[in-house]
Amino acid sequence: MSRDGFTGFSRGEARTRTATSLSFETKGPLDKLMRLPWGFILLIVAMALTGIAMLYSSAHTNPAESHLWRLQLIRFGVCFVMMIALGLLPLSWWMRLAFPAYVGTIVLLVLVEVMGFSGGGAQRWLRVGPIGVQPSEFAKLAVTLALARYYQMVLQPQTGRILVHLGALAIMVIPAALIFIQPDFGTTLALLASGAVVIFLAGLSGRVILTGIVGGVASVWPIYQFVLAPYQRERVDTFLAQLFGGATNALGESYQIEQGKIAIGAGGLNGRGYLQGIQSQQDYVPEQHTDFILTVIAEEFGFIGTTALLIGFAVLLGWSLYSAGRSASWFGRLASAGATATIAFYIVFNVGMVLGLLPVVGMPLPLISYGGTAMLTTMACFGLILAAHMHRDEKLTARGLF
Repeated sequence: MSRDGFTGFSRGEARTRTATSLSFETKGPLDKLMRLPWGFILLIVAMALTGIAMLYSSAHTNPAESHLWRLQLIRFGVCFVMMIALGLLPLSWWMRLAFPAYVGTIVLLVLVEVMGFSGGGAQRWLRVGPIGVQPSEFAKLAVTLALARYYQMVLQPQTGRILVHLGALAIMVIPAALIFIQPDFGTTLALLASGAVVIFLAGLSGRVILTGIVGGVASVWPIYQFVLAPYQRERVDTFLAQLFGGATNALGESYQIEQGKIAIGAGGLNGRGYLQGIQSQQDYVPEQHTDFILTVIAEEFGFIGTTALLIGFAVLLGWSLYSAGRSASWFGRLASAGATATIAFYIVFNVGMVLGLLPVVGMPLPLISYGGTAMLTTMACFGLILAAHMHRDEKLTARGLF
């Protein structure tokens, strides 16, 4: 009888084992729910409820925005159910959906250029009935899935040549270019960063990594001079002036950063108390319910509260990476690690931006900032991480089959 080279079992034995496994799963769906990592899930819920509480604090004095916390609560409830459902999906299903999701995202990004509408000074949104969606957010997860699917197809234990990674580079660069011309520099950087993590984990020689670093450093000035839009260069100039103590316009680009720093400093060690922040309650910080919501937390709960929040994120990310390393397949390892990197770069960019360590690029804080598309993407990433954990022993061939 012929043998299956990947699993080591005969095809008849593999079919029998698969049928038995599927039969067991069909009989006991509650068993899978009980096997979910509920400590991890409850931490996600706690972080999201913290964000909703901070949304109430940041917007309850503004009648036009006082309802935002309710909308965010509803969105989280819907996304939570979606996350659990996605977490129960076998990795083979995720693999089959990877390329269609990637192609669909590319189509949506093209439609943004053709029929999208502007928001925040850039054409990034599509109207779906009464709802506005931002396809660039979906692109982060779609690229991660496509890269993991690609490497599951092409990587073998003996492969590690640079040519293997050229296809992955194309998968990453195409949507990044479409997002950059919207323009959305922050999302472009986040997508490239998380995609680069997947490519790195798939295996790159030290020489290639060093070449990439040198090339990236060398491209900084040409990109600043010839690629960035004037307002993007102004943001970079403001960031550098803030960082090195140069002159800034307190009523211009630096206003948001200055007000954010005042709010953070006002919180001190313990904070002013919930609903007691002067900066937040009087709306001094622009976009404090979205990109700059960390300033509300810092002012009301101080250094201790902000540190507790960041520790919560660290636990989520650490567990996710640990779980990714236990997956038996290239797809499971790379997809879960890529989803973790996507969430991590959200956090790094947002915190760095609020603290003045990075330019203001418009990046929400996962689970905390207001926003439906960002919440959907974040919870889908967590769903993928859960699926990789639940099906870590699932062995996949290049086609996604057992």
